[in-house]
Amino acid sequence: MAQLNFGGTLENVVTRDEFPLAKAREILKDETIAIIGYGVQGPGQALNLRDNGFNVIIGQRPNSHSWDKAVNDGFIPGETLFPIEEAAAKGTIIQYLLSDAAQIAVWPQLKPHLTSGKALYFSHGFGVTYKERTGIIPPTDIDVILAAPKGSGTSLRRLFLAGKGLNSSYAIFQDATGKAKDRVVALGIGIGSGYLFETDFKKEVYSDLTGERGTLMGAIQGIFEAQYNVLRKNGHSPSEAFNETVEELTESLMPLVAENGMDWMYANCSTTAQRGALDWKNKFRDAVSPVFEDLYKSVAAGEEAQRSIDTNSQPDYREKLEEELKELRESEMWQAGKVVRSLRPKI
Repeated sequence: MAQLNFGGTLENVVTRDEFPLAKAREILKDETIAIIGYGVQGPGQALNLRDNGFNVIIGQRPNSHSWDKAVNDGFIPGETLFPIEEAAAKGTIIQYLLSDAAQIAVWPQLKPHLTSGKALYFSHGFGVTYKERTGIIPPTDIDVILAAPKGSGTSLRRLFLAGKGLNSSYAIFQDATGKAKDRVVALGIGIGSGYLFETDFKKEVYSDLTGERGTLMGAIQGIFEAQYNVLRKNGHSPSEAFNETVEELTESLMPLVAENGMDWMYANCSTTAQRGALDWKNKFRDAVSPVFEDLYKSVAAGEEAQRSIDTNSQPDYREKLEEELKELRESEMWQAGKVVRSLRPKI
């Protein structure tokens, strides 16, 4: 483990240099990694682990879309693909990668297979942090660990195939065997993490729920809508409004931020853009700070978790979700975006 200085704060991180893939393979050479769920995170983590030489099996509901996807990805029914309970019984490390609502529903079937010495792995601290609401209370004689990639399973897989990595956090909730640290770091390296930074289950879920509702998804879409609507109201075309709101940000500016930081991006824009951005950033910060304070309080109080549990457990959840996504998809802004994307030059 290395200590790195992040803006004056020292943090414990694990890199591939100090914890190479060969070491991870040695630690987990006798383990069977059972990945329960093949939806959002499951495919990326399973395929990366398999490609990195680990013993991976999948647990998924038969005759489902995800079961078929696992078959298409090369997992073989009866050999590396099993119904959930059978996979859980075979696994020594259980990667519980179902959605939060599905984890609650499946927990009674999974728990009997969490026998002494096994490890229960999460990529989100939701179920354990809000255990009074979810009922997910692990047995005391197993390791309970977390490795959470900072991005989607699709991104994790794409970056892996490109020879890169997606940074992940890791945490230990319970170390019953004395091997929890080695197990979780080895798994973090195995799934293709760029580096691993230390956290705990509560901090992971608080930051994750805040980020999803904030700058990663909720806030950015709200800001997109606000600027796009103002431009359209003032006579700008859909193409111009979309390009100035979304396309330039995602295709030109954010890659510069990812490369060397916001200050570097500012330095590589026009002096007019620099001046305007510096003049207006504090006004935007001060306007949205109270919203973020309210958001974090809602997360910490469990209100966001309860809303997710209540909503996502409804039998018509997927139908209602599709209605909301359809409204977003068919909005003028994202219809304009579809056209703009189709006009990007093909290389």
